[in-house]
Amino acid sequence: MGNIPLILISDDDPVVHEALSIYLDEENYQYISVYDGEAALTAFKEKQPDLIILDLMMPKMSGMDVCKEIRKSSNVPIIILTAKGEEIDRILGLELGADDYIVKPFSPREVVARIKAVLRRANDPESGKSSSILRFDGLEINIDNYEVLVDGVPVACTPKEVEILHLLAANPGQVMDREQILSKVWGYDYFGDTRTVDTHIKRIRQKIDSDNHKYALLTVYGVGYKFEPGQ
Repeated sequence: MGNIPLILISDDDPVVHEALSIYLDEENYQYISVYDGEAALTAFKEKQPDLIILDLMMPKMSGMDVCKEIRKSSNVPIIILTAKGEEIDRILGLELGADDYIVKPFSPREVVARIKAVLRRANDPESGKSSSILRFDGLEINIDNYEVLVDGVPVACTPKEVEILHLLAANPGQVMDREQILSKVWGYDYFGDTRTVDTHIKRIRQKIDSDNHKYALLTVYGVGYKFEPGQ
């Protein structure tokens, strides 16, 4: 990876590649085009791109499976592409660790704007550096290593789940609405459905909740969420 970002585009539709290539060329981005999931995984391993644009419905290997495999070893930013109306796919993609989603048909300019925002967030050296390790009654959140431990045992969380939990835990008792969480965690004015926050919070609770601990991730109905460390 050099100073010029390298983008991996994985979609089985040549029209998508053609449209994106025009605007990526304008921004002087480097890019690689692949047309199936297996090729996407191979290109990721060999080329180590700075960001991946990943269609969910591809031959040989689905975008979901590609995302899952990549997240086993890397936090490289991933933007998923989904067809209009496939809400469950968008939610699943985000749960697997994608950083953003874009619904087809899309504006290539919007895609480039998202790429810039996600890369800016990923390359911000100050992002998540203050109070990088938080500890509360058996819960440990390490934002530098993207690790969450409960009673010393690692809990499998996606990067966005770690970031949301760290954000709320770093501001104990402070209520944050969905728009605030999206803006701070995704790093820009989010274009998507704010319900993705609800989905992430639900999954975080399933992973860290325990009757043996005093901390709690609470819903403030009609407003948002807050983290209470307990006494």
